[in-house]
Amino acid sequence: MALSKLTYNSLNVTATASKGIGFDSGADDLAATFSGGSMTFIKKITASADSTISFVDGTSDVVLDNTYKEYLFTYNNIHPATSGVDFQFNLSVDSGSNYNVTKTSAGIRAFHGEDGSSAALAYYDGTNANTYDLAQSTSVQILFSGVNNNNDDSGSGILRVFEPSSTTFVKHYMTDSQFSHETPRSMRFFFGGYANTTSAVDAIQFSMSSGNIDAGDICLYGIN
Repeated sequence: MALSKLTYNSLNVTATASKGIGFDSGADDLAATFSGGSMTFIKKITASADSTISFVDGTSDVVLDNTYKEYLFTYNNIHPATSGVDFQFNLSVDSGSNYNVTKTSAGIRAFHGEDGSSAALAYYDGTNANTYDLAQSTSVQILFSGVNNNNDDSGSGILRVFEPSSTTFVKHYMTDSQFSHETPRSMRFFFGGYANTTSAVDAIQFSMSSGNIDAGDICLYGIN
């Protein structure tokens, strides 16, 4: 069977811009095979000695409803006012009147000391008074813990919430955080869980376990 040679600049790619592509029935044309998803910026809140940061659907330009199937929060250089505290979140089904949705979760952590003397990767259920893997608990879900409040210390990461407006399914979430621990060491937390409710989640609140969120920003995006 003879092979046909195509010249790149003879192909018509106009119809496929920003889309998946494939050959169509024409001799020199490409066609869009699928359109793919999109991510839309919704809201950015910059912390300035705030006790809490809340995203409530329908207030201050926040969208957290059935407009999008997935919502992505990015938290960037979150700096605590107090050393050794946890950065955490909780959810609401009553527009922020209460942040106490029942959750079950699991997670792992990895760390490595600045002096190279310690390193580990393991399932993480918490230490002392902290509980990281929740079991039908209305407590906060920890995103990262033990971050120092030195001027150059902070934590960053993402929180993904899937279809929070569903009134059929529980609300799954996943987190990924990287931060500078007070020990000092580099530490990474991965958590996943679900809000065990079929009510629509319409608000999410971030806070420190003690003291204020001194600085940093949190952005919300919608994904379809």
